Amino acid sequence: MKALLIIGYVWVEKTTGAGNRMLQLIEVFKNKGYTITFATPAQKTENSIDLTSLEIKEVSIELNSSSFDVFIKDLQPNIVLFDRFMMEEQFGWRVAENSPNTLRVLDTEDLHFLRKTRHKQLKKGEEFTNEALLQSDDAKREIASILRCDLSLIISSYELKLLKDVFKIDEKLLYHLPFLLDAINEKTIADWKSLKEREHFVFIGNFFHAPNVDAVLQLKSIWKNIRKQLPKVEMHIYGAYVTQQIQQLHKPEEGFMVKGFAEDAIEVVRNAKVILAPIRFGAGIKGKLTEAMICGTPSVTTTIGSEGMYDAFEWNGFVKDDFTAFSNKAVELYSNKKLWERSQQNGIEIINQFYDKEKLEQPFINQIKNLQENLNAHRTQNFFGSLLQHQTLQATKYMSKWIEEKNK
Repeated sequence: MKALLIIGYVWVEKTTGAGNRMLQLIEVFKNKGYTITFATPAQKTENSIDLTSLEIKEVSIELNSSSFDVFIKDLQPNIVLFDRFMMEEQFGWRVAENSPNTLRVLDTEDLHFLRKTRHKQLKKGEEFTNEALLQSDDAKREIASILRCDLSLIISSYELKLLKDVFKIDEKLLYHLPFLLDAINEKTIADWKSLKEREHFVFIGNFFHAPNVDAVLQLKSIWKNIRKQLPKVEMHIYGAYVTQQIQQLHKPEEGFMVKGFAEDAIEVVRNAKVILAPIRFGAGIKGKLTEAMICGTPSVTTTIGSEGMYDAFEWNGFVKDDFTAFSNKAVELYSNKKLWERSQQNGIEIINQFYDKEKLEQPFINQIKNLQENLNAHRTQNFFGSLLQHQTLQATKYMSKWIEEKNK
């Protein structure tokens, strides 16, 4: 049997873009006949999915514990998939030492150092620069993890270009794999609600994620301009883990409604007229915006919101960084039937061109097979990766063993 071990940063949740991404990857490997084990040191939450219902074995693992060495030696998986670089830092050296022929794959989710650097510069009122990325300690950690792995999955075309052009990463170590979605066909379109059957603006996002908190604060500041032009329309804010800061923005008298957790996010989005996402910092690609396209719901977002998602195609709405222009375009999109329908059509083209899982799945599996068949040669060519693996074994291994002894 082909065996895949996923080492998760958290238990999978459907309420997050990262959770949906993980479910997509699980589906790919299940379709190819892999037996899958999902292991994580995290605690389950009320939103965690029961993976055993998908015939996936769930295992709790410990940080800084040699019990993982016994576990991986016994399992000897064909592939280990690290969910974010922090898991590769913790467990990568143990996998390399105890299961050396296992293909090590990193799913970056997004480039964390890119999101963090943008956030820091925004708070300081500085313009984003690649120089700031090159000086970032977070970048050094994440790039080191990418180099130690046999392959890293990069979700955004922008991030792929950044890694190759700015950080000079060998493209053999990188693989562009965006969201893996169903193509939009005639049946999907026939099920969509018309403009007349929809109402209100919607924002949806997990509030553990700082860019989503900031985006809603921006929405509150621009809502006055939108409401002035559309006095009967409401702004609905949905998302898991609503903070007190967000809850305090709930003002029904102003049409600004904090609705909280959505039991069915797709249903919320397919009933909305327009999705608004004034995202000022972040990385990766935005699940809320692909979700909008899947539901035939146009959107207004920023350059960072749409980054790496649509290349030279027309956006399914508007991309505006100036928030006065953002709010005016939101009103125009909400009110203009022809513009709304044309934007909806743009979304169909983007999904079917860039995210169709039928087109993406087999080339990805072919790449995995090719690496497995030529693993020694591939690793020999990645000298800096083997150097970092050696250094990590020397440093992290003994630090981890010291912590384990201390915990006893």
